Amino acid sequence: MLSVADIFKIGIGPSSSHTLGPMKIARRFLDEAKAEGAFDRAASVYADLYGSLALTGVGHCTDRAIILGLLGEEAETIRTSMVDGMLDHVRGSEQLKLLGVKDVPFAWDTHVRFSPPGDVPDAHPNGMRLTLCDAAGEPIFAQVYYSVGGGFIRREDEMGVPETDGPDPAYRFGSATELLKICETTNQSIADIVLANEDVLRPRAETEAILKSIWDAMARCIERGLSTRGTLPGGLKVTRRAPSLYAKLTRSIPNERESLFDWLNAFAMAVNEENAAGGQVVTSPTNGAAGIIPAVIKFYCAMDGVSETAKIDTFLLTAAGIGMLYKARASISGAEMGCQGEVGVACSMAAAGLAAVWGGMPRQVERAAEIGMEHNLGLTCDPVGGLVQIPCIERNAIGAVKAVNAARLALQSEDPSRVSLDQVIETMRQTGLDMNKKYKETSEGGLAVNVVEC
Repeated sequence: MLSVADIFKIGIGPSSSHTLGPMKIARRFLDEAKAEGAFDRAASVYADLYGSLALTGVGHCTDRAIILGLLGEEAETIRTSMVDGMLDHVRGSEQLKLLGVKDVPFAWDTHVRFSPPGDVPDAHPNGMRLTLCDAAGEPIFAQVYYSVGGGFIRREDEMGVPETDGPDPAYRFGSATELLKICETTNQSIADIVLANEDVLRPRAETEAILKSIWDAMARCIERGLSTRGTLPGGLKVTRRAPSLYAKLTRSIPNERESLFDWLNAFAMAVNEENAAGGQVVTSPTNGAAGIIPAVIKFYCAMDGVSETAKIDTFLLTAAGIGMLYKARASISGAEMGCQGEVGVACSMAAAGLAAVWGGMPRQVERAAEIGMEHNLGLTCDPVGGLVQIPCIERNAIGAVKAVNAARLALQSEDPSRVSLDQVIETMRQTGLDMNKKYKETSEGGLAVNVVEC
């Protein structure tokens, strides 16, 4: 079983699959090279990107992320304010210090190579090969990896192989039907079941500390996004809007009923503007959809400087349980599922989390998750300019509002649901498989080709 810490990872923007994943891959590659005895003989390193990583890698900062990973940096601890300086040094010196200890020559434009558009791996659209060469230029160690969404990574020989490491969970579930049956049999909530599984992995106090660190990172991201003005990096020249919207909200007490939308919009866009700027965010379950869950938690569990810890924990545990189902039964990768696998899944998770906080029974929580996804089916991933900005930032704001409405509908509905969460997850999976690849994080279709870059 996956853990809450697998679904919610602290990383850096702008993309969990195109930035966080490749950064982790590069670091893992060098660790594996050391274990095989190849690291000390390395005189050069090359990275070859395929599929979606090649098509949108520049806009998603994939090349930058790989270099940071090769330097030995980790997303959880890196100081984002130092990133530009580290990368400028590599570019200017044409030297890269592998894992911070071994200098090798590195010409940015020749050591990171983007494959042509038609070169898409069969195993997953986000493929990359890393190679170490000796002083004679001969390859001495090479591996192929895939960044499979949400910061999850797999080596080529691990694709399609179930992970068996770790202890058996207290409650094993592979579908929403199984999860609901466990809840009914044990008279527990979804959050209770997920927490019991976490208890098998570590002491309860450590899990509580993890949940706190997740929310703290989300809250800090919101704060930075609300207070940082300016233009986002990249050729689109997108202006940050969250600070001005927040300023309007705090100058006077809004009387309109619709101010709920404004607060959710401000919080969600604050996170995704930070993500677009390469700031530290939490995969929720991906970077491209990182603003939805924090926005809903902030408004309903942590307004006015008061964080209701019990509610936040319930929200995160419940949302994680739903996210695990999507990860196991379909995918949370935009390159596989389109944006229904990112914003759609985040909306579903947030709806479930909020329904649980509002006191919903497990079947109502499941219904909230189902509604949240049902009305995101078919959502494409077509980032303009390959940047996680248009339509991604606004899409998180809309997703947050939609999640709240899904939770309300689920709790107000009295008739039995005609569609189950398992059915909607399977529908999402089939829709993703049928979706034309140009709508799956390639920037070859949709808004990406119909919006003229300025």
